Amino acid sequence: MYTIKNKISAALVLFLFFVASCQDLEELNINPNGVDPAKASPALLLSTVLTYTGQNVVGLGFGDLAGVMQHTQKDGWGGSHDNYEWSDQNWGGFYSILRNTEEMLKKSEGPGQEFYQGVALIMKAYNYGMITDLWGDAPFSEALQGEAGNLKPAYDPQRDIYIGILGYLQTANTLLSKSQSEYSGINSVQDVVYSGSVTKWRKFANSLALRYYMRISLKESAIAKEGIELIAGNPGEYPLILDASDDANISYIGNSPSDSWPCNTTFDQSETNWRRLKMCSTLIEKLQALDDPRLPLWASRIEIPIKVDPSQPDGYDEIVGGTRIIAQDVADTYVENFGVPIDEDTEYVGLPPAWSIVPQAYNLCPNLEQAPLNPHASHLSVIYKSAAGPHLKSRLITAAEVNFILAEAALKGWTTGATAQVHYEASIKASLDAWELSDAYDTYIAGAGVAYNGTLEQIIEQKWIAGWTAAAESWFDYRRTGFPALLPGTIVVRNAIPVRFLYGTNELLYNPDRVNDAIQKLEETAFSSTDGKNSPWSKMWLLQGTGKPW
Repeated sequence: MYTIKNKISAALVLFLFFVASCQDLEELNINPNGVDPAKASPALLLSTVLTYTGQNVVGLGFGDLAGVMQHTQKDGWGGSHDNYEWSDQNWGGFYSILRNTEEMLKKSEGPGQEFYQGVALIMKAYNYGMITDLWGDAPFSEALQGEAGNLKPAYDPQRDIYIGILGYLQTANTLLSKSQSEYSGINSVQDVVYSGSVTKWRKFANSLALRYYMRISLKESAIAKEGIELIAGNPGEYPLILDASDDANISYIGNSPSDSWPCNTTFDQSETNWRRLKMCSTLIEKLQALDDPRLPLWASRIEIPIKVDPSQPDGYDEIVGGTRIIAQDVADTYVENFGVPIDEDTEYVGLPPAWSIVPQAYNLCPNLEQAPLNPHASHLSVIYKSAAGPHLKSRLITAAEVNFILAEAALKGWTTGATAQVHYEASIKASLDAWELSDAYDTYIAGAGVAYNGTLEQIIEQKWIAGWTAAAESWFDYRRTGFPALLPGTIVVRNAIPVRFLYGTNELLYNPDRVNDAIQKLEETAFSSTDGKNSPWSKMWLLQGTGKPW
């Protein structure tokens, strides 16, 4: 992992490149400092592709999908986060990244550019994978052909997209198979993930392939089994990210709002975004039950506990010795109004998922303005108020995820080089290592509920925990396994967790025939019938016939 301390200079170089490339040809010819686009290095595009991809990963996994997966909840302006109030969801940002990636690939087609070819293919696979994971069928084989006049590309079947990206990753593994010294022209400054390490990028390619083989495992079991066993059984030919030191991360640098952690209070001095984002009770209570050492790193303890004291006279409500003491009638009135009891936990209190139209009132919060400072509920840890820090990273793929995939594969009876328990324990160790909690591993792994019990539910539950700030991958796992067994809140749009993004307005307006063909291939469900087929509760190919997640 490489901290992007040079992102600003890289972005400036990239900006100057595009300014120069848009100049009149005659002006360019007389400018000794002009850059000929035909001769420009693919390195000029690399940092942009990586950082924009990283922003999307955090935007999803720390944003609304963290609400869907009940990592967090919002107590202000949280409809899409808490209640599944999804409307227009366009994929333009992903395809913008892919246009830059395709240009990077074209500029690296000459001899001696295998490193950039390999990295470009990995990032094409990553972003096309995100698109099909989120929407289903999508432009793939005819995508990015606007300059050639194809403004209405066909939508490839979701299965074909997965097979295509697995092909990209196989090619990338081959391109990156030589020793570091055999590559030239690598600009380590522009590589904000691995600082130009060929071996680590090769591990990224094969680890990402494992992600997508497991993704299609219910629909294409034979292909998934063969692919995972090939990779797991040949570590020399298919090295993997198995240790947290090889995680594909991008650190925030905190110089401006665009390169800072999303809810930081350095640039948002009102603290609005940090204050309205609270821990969800689903995650809090699971971490407490497991005595998980990651809890105090991710969440803040409540400022003032509440205690219901039936011996107090009606209406009593006072702070005594740092605890808010309330009479039974005060607690009863709260329950009558909101349908949930007072949470008297003295350390951590999470917001229940989608529990009320006035979520800021939870646990008798005295500050009912939007995005309140709630002394009786757990805010995020103060580390998330910072613009940058050692734990503020976009986590593209991690050793914890890879080991969990291998644990699941071994549980299926597939050959992975070790038992499911060995992989499972390695997963948890990798996650604790990544959060600098290595010393807690021995105690944690032996704890009740954590010690390996041989079930898929336990593997996916721990993977969900390890997916903190990267909840998109947890959502994708939930869809195909039904784990963790999450229950929707009480005021959600539908009484089921959604399973896809809507095709957006731009496609419906400008490519209607193609998108409507894709929509017709979606499977309506009991939860999507009032929406029509283009619904967050319609099932894409990946889920059709699986009975998952509901």
